[in-house]
Amino acid sequence: MAILANPELWVLTVAMSVPIAYGALGGMFSERGGTVNIAIEGMMLTSAFFAVVFAHSTMNPWLGLLGGIVSSVLMAVLLYWAAVPLVADHVVVGMAVDLLALGLTGYLLVTLYGYNGTPINTPSLPTWHFPWLSGIPVIGPALAEQSVLAYLLIPVLLVSWYILFRTPWGLRLRSVGENPHIARSAGLSVRGLKLSGVLISGVLAGVAGAYLSIGVLNSFTADMSDGRGYIALAALIFGNWRPGGATLAALLFGFATALSIQLQGTAISHNLVLMLPYLLTVVAVAGIIGRTTPPAADGLPYREEEDF
Repeated sequence: MAILANPELWVLTVAMSVPIAYGALGGMFSERGGTVNIAIEGMMLTSAFFAVVFAHSTMNPWLGLLGGIVSSVLMAVLLYWAAVPLVADHVVVGMAVDLLALGLTGYLLVTLYGYNGTPINTPSLPTWHFPWLSGIPVIGPALAEQSVLAYLLIPVLLVSWYILFRTPWGLRLRSVGENPHIARSAGLSVRGLKLSGVLISGVLAGVAGAYLSIGVLNSFTADMSDGRGYIALAALIFGNWRPGGATLAALLFGFATALSIQLQGTAISHNLVLMLPYLLTVVAVAGIIGRTTPPAADGLPYREEEDF
């Protein structure tokens, strides 16, 4: 119990949860429109690299964030083009995007910066301070000082919920994810809605990637995303494809990661702690503690000519 009272544990929990939450929210928009997004990992990795490139070349971290988002969106366009118009398998295409991002960023890292890594004078996004929050017991330090992107996650979460469940566009996107043929018969542009969902996914995954490289650090290392895109997808599933559930699941994953770091050097293996959220995801998918229900047409091929 003493370790739970350690403020550093909760500071790490928030820091570890933020990129997972952004990635999960991005994947939600894509999959609610029926496009499985295994490529969150590749989008995050690409954004993390190009955020550093643009931030260093312009000496402006906000332009770095923009550059990272644009690069992630380009990966999202590639995913959409192969998965929807070309009707390729979504999972295979997503893995291909991930491998492309891994190879591309690794090659460009060495080509542009050599083996010494990215420049140490790369600017990073600002950290916001709220000293009055530090008085809250235990979790106060975690809330009082974080990257600007950590605080922006709250309005992003609220706006995502509102757009998805309280706007006509959100209703149309969800209808495409449930039955694109009926949506098409109602006069909706199925491909247009799918594209918009994937693009939003690219934007949010881009924010997640930029957070990794210029949000809490000011550098990029090979394979910097380190599987966080896949963890974001697991959080999305565990959260039942809903904004609040996905964010809470991201906090669970972040807590497990932070706890594993704090347990290093103790008698308890940190690897056992890291297993917990994945085990819970398997349990949830199996329906033992409540069945998760994906969009009915998620990942299914769609051909417009079938509607005529």
